Amino acid sequence: MLGPVTTPSTASRSLAGPAAAATVLLWASAFVVIRSVGETLSPGPMALVRLLVGTIALTAVAAAYRRPLPRGRGLALVVAYGVVWFAGYTVLLNWAERHLDAGTAALLVNVAPILVAVVAGVAFGDGFPRPLVVGLAVAFLGVVVIAVGGDDGGVADSLGIALGLLTAVLYAGGVLLQKVALRTVDPISATWVGCAAGLLATLPAVPQAIGEVAGAGAGPLLGVVFLGVGPTALGFLFWGYALARTDAGRMAATTLAVPAVAVLLSWVVLGEVPTAWGLLGGALALGGVAISRVRPRPAAVASVPEAPARCP
Repeated sequence: MLGPVTTPSTASRSLAGPAAAATVLLWASAFVVIRSVGETLSPGPMALVRLLVGTIALTAVAAAYRRPLPRGRGLALVVAYGVVWFAGYTVLLNWAERHLDAGTAALLVNVAPILVAVVAGVAFGDGFPRPLVVGLAVAFLGVVVIAVGGDDGGVADSLGIALGLLTAVLYAGGVLLQKVALRTVDPISATWVGCAAGLLATLPAVPQAIGEVAGAGAGPLLGVVFLGVGPTALGFLFWGYALARTDAGRMAATTLAVPAVAVLLSWVVLGEVPTAWGLLGGALALGGVAISRVRPRPAAVASVPEAPARCP
């Protein structure tokens, strides 16, 4: 088994914030692209092609950094998280976004950080510091406002809601499995092997993918290539880097900003002007993330005067 990952330095911890911010931006963009590509590619084929592109990109990164394959328990955890998150989550999210408007999908998926924070607080000993609890509450209120205040043209049905909630459960399970795996496996290897495991899990979609890809235009194909390189390869590399250097609850809370950023990207890229509720919800989500990442100050230790010296 590989040795434990060394304790992150102060410098590497300082880069965890920018890495988390990059993850949020990339994952938010995925909501916009999936909605567009989903009109051409079915959930399984879209996930298959996305993971194929992501695996190729990550293999190049792993080769450049000469990262070894994980072994033993670390390998088992990475494969499990890859199947749960890369494969299961991706396929179900693609499916859910055929039945849900963007706001509702974002709301349901972002139930996951709440699950992660609760489990991590108990199982991993991360605890429940006040900034994290307050930040989670404020950020989740923000995504609720985004969903409830969305335009009236959204689509949602019982199947979509069920798929969205199941997606959130898989998301949370993937984060928790990955957090344990990162104790013995470096982030690049974990992301690379996890993506490859997810690709293998989606191979049954190959026959359907061949036909759909052959009939797809350049736009959808470029979109799914972006999903593989951006939100999958780069997004998960940044996520793994940051997750290895902070606690799972705080990282999960950070992703509550994804719906807010997705609204802004839809505004810029697709020309979908957000409602006033969307802007308010976005501000709350981003504010909650900022609160959750505040580290509590250590309690001041009261100085105790030395007892006067006594004669023997």
